[in-house]
Amino acid sequence: MTPAPENNGCQLPEDLRRYYLDVMGIQLWTQLDPDTSSPRASAERDNSAKLTAGSAADTGHAAINAASLAPAVADTSVSMQWQSLQAEVASCTKCELHSSRTQTVFGIGNHNADVLIIGEAPGQDEDAQGEPFVGRAGKLLDAMLLAIGLQREEVYIANILKCRPPGNRDPHADEVSQCHPYLQQQIELLQPKVIFAVGRIAAQSLLQTDETVGKLRGRLHDFQGIPMIVSYHPAYLLRKPTEKRKSWHDLLRLKAVLN
Repeated sequence: MTPAPENNGCQLPEDLRRYYLDVMGIQLWTQLDPDTSSPRASAERDNSAKLTAGSAADTGHAAINAASLAPAVADTSVSMQWQSLQAEVASCTKCELHSSRTQTVFGIGNHNADVLIIGEAPGQDEDAQGEPFVGRAGKLLDAMLLAIGLQREEVYIANILKCRPPGNRDPHADEVSQCHPYLQQQIELLQPKVIFAVGRIAAQSLLQTDETVGKLRGRLHDFQGIPMIVSYHPAYLLRKPTEKRKSWHDLLRLKAVLN
C-alpha cells in the first residue's frame, strides 16, 4: 500500500483527504478539468493509471495463487484415497486368511514412485511387522536396488496378497482373486513407469500365465500399458545364489527402462 502523505496541521490537505477516502473505499467525484495539461490533470491521470495497474496486478496474483493451489488439492485427494484404501484392506475379511493373520501388509514406499515392486505374499516377518520385504529377503532387495542407484524410499513395494498364508504356503486362486482389486487400485493411484515383479506367484498372477520365472524373465512384458520386468524373488536368491547373475541383468533392464 502507498504510504499516507504527511499531515503537519489540524486541517487535512486535499491530497491527504483523498488518500484516506480512497483507503476507506469511498468514491470521490470531481469535476473534469478541461485543461488536461494542468498539473492536477496530470496527477489524476497518474493516479488512475496506478490504480488500474494495481487492480491488474491483484487479479494476476489471484490467478497465480489459484493455479498454485490446484496441485495441492489434487495431492490431498490422492493422499485421502491411499488412506481410505489402506483402511479398507486393514478391515478386509473377504477370504479365510483374515482369521490367521497378525495384521495386513498393505505396502510401503513413495506414492510418487516410478518403480513398483510386486512380490508374492507376506511371510512371518512381514506379518509381524506389517511391512513387505523385511528380514534377510528385504535386506537383499535393498542391496539389489542400491546396485542400480535406487533407495528403498524411492520405490513402492507391495504384494499380490495382503495377508500371510499359513505356513507360508502358496496363495490359493480364490485368495489372489479376492485381493487383486486392492493391488489394482494401488497401481492406478501410483501410475508407475515400470513394474518389477519378483517371484513365480507375482509374475504368473499379473501376466495370467503358467510359465516359469526362468522363461518369463529376460524380456519386457506389458501390464495394462505399463512395462513389466520379471525376476527371481530375493528369498529364492538366498537359497540359490548362483542365480544372482541373472537377477543382475534384470536389474539392468529395469534401469534401462527408467532411463
